Amino acid sequence: MSVAKIIEVKATSKKSFEDAIRQGIERTAKTVENIRSAWVKEQEVKINERGEIEEYRVLLKITFVVHD
Repeated sequence: MSVAKIIEVKATSKKSFEDAIRQGIERTAKTVENIRSAWVKEQEVKINERGEIEEYRVLLKITFVVHD
């Protein structure tokens, strides 16, 4: 029987949503072992005063196995 845990991670990027997702997973993998999946729960952009996208933000739900 496997036991899994889910954590929420917020990540940002100046480039794209995909880059924010990648950075969030890569950073989490530095301290969390056995990551099995990630689900994008929310996406958001920060807009500057000129109406341009300044930052891409994602809220990830990351699942990892704590016991096999």
